[in-house]
Formats: sequence, structure tokens, C-alpha cells
Amino acid sequence: MNISFEIVPRTLDAFEKQYAFVQSLNDCINIINVPDIQRFDMRSWELARHVDRNQYRFIPHFRAIDFKIESGELYRIIEDYQLEDVLLVTGDPPEGLKRSYCNTDVVDLIRAVRRRFPKLNIYAGFDPHRQGLQHECHYIQRKADAGANGFFSQPFYDHRLVELFAEHMDGLETYIGISPVLTSASQNYWEVKNHVKFPRHFRPDYDWNVAFANRLIGSAAENGWHVYFMPIKVELKKYFERINLVE
Repeated sequence: MNISFEIVPRTLDAFEKQYAFVQSLNDCINIINVPDIQRFDMRSWELARHVDRNQYRFIPHFRAIDFKIESGELYRIIEDYQLEDVLLVTGDPPEGLKRSYCNTDVVDLIRAVRRRFPKLNIYAGFDPHRQGLQHECHYIQRKADAGANGFFSQPFYDHRLVELFAEHMDGLETYIGISPVLTSASQNYWEVKNHVKFPRHFRPDYDWNVAFANRLIGSAAENGWHVYFMPIKVELKKYFERINLVE
């Protein structure tokens, strides 16, 4: 089982502090996953030069709305940074439309990158909360048909939903998202912004989130899945000292 840890590149100093924490977990984490967020100065792929790629697989995110396929810019980045893995997502348009963006469809981008780099590990995202199960699974299949060989999910908060999606991910390298929600304000954000329906027994505290994460890790180990930690705002040591990273 692979365990991926997401580090948001707010600043290089912030990145290096979280990277040092990952290193303190010894061999438990084997993938560093970096989202690309326009409001930050650092681009995801630039962190390739700050990660020991002999120790960790490095998977930067690329937003389809930032690239025109015909420009070849994404191809140049992959070649210049000698990337072996990429995660291609649609991306949200900038707030207030203060920056320009492209109308590139992520399925088209996956197909073009696969054609250019036959041996590249191309990952895509899936969101269990965005739309109905059948619609999302159809979207996953379109991405797989275009050339994605693995998927990283948005965080789950209901194990029943994990089981439903697992039935449709057979043969695909699947990373189950885990992201603790520790305040009522954060819970409200996920409900309003990301359409998450929390189970009735959910509690925004460490005990519930740790127990749920450990349950998901156990299920991943049993079913051949992988795990993707997105600890957006959490005391890392307090949280991870109770997480069963080795099953």
C-alpha cells in the first residue's frame, strides 16, 4: 500500500517544514503530492528540486485551465523537471476572473499527455460529493479511457460511500482521500463549498477523525487501495501520532 502526503506550497519555508515532518515519519510515507494553487508564488512542479526523489515519488498537480494543449508548455515542464508522475485536474477558474484561463478539458489534456508520454504515470482526480455516483463513475471511466492509470479522490467522510466507489475502481490505482475536519466552521465549509454530506455520527474532533482515518487505512490494506492524506489545517504531530500508518 502506498501512502501519499499532500504539502501545499504556500511558501518554500512552509513546504520545507512539512517536508521535514514527513521525513520524521521514516518510511511510512512514500509519495509527496503537491497541489498547484494560483494565489501562491510557487508552482507545484518547482518543488521537484526540493524533494529527494530517490526516497519519495513526487506527484505535482497541473490544472487543465492553465494550459493550452497546442502550446506545448506542459510538455516542456514535464521534460525540464524530468517528471515521472503527474496529477491532472480541471481546476477552478480564478475568483473574480482576475487572471486569464483556458477552456481546456481535462479529458482532452490527459489524452494529449498520454500520447506524448506513453510511459508517464498520469493520475486524475475524482470527487465522490460533486455529483451522483453513476455520473462520477462515468467521468472516471472517460479519464481512464483517455489514458489515466490512477486516481486520487477528494476526502471521504462516510465509509459506505467508499465501498460504493470501490466497486467501480477495479483495475485502477486508487488513492482514498483523508482530510481531518476539526471545527464546525471547517465542517460548514466542506458542506457548502464541496457538497459533502457528513454522516449523522460525525464529530469535528480528533477522536472521530483519527478513528475514521484508521478505519480507511485498514480497508485500503485489505482491498488493494492506497491512501492520500490532505491534512489542510491540523497539528501534524498530534494527529499522526495516533494514525496507524503501517498495517
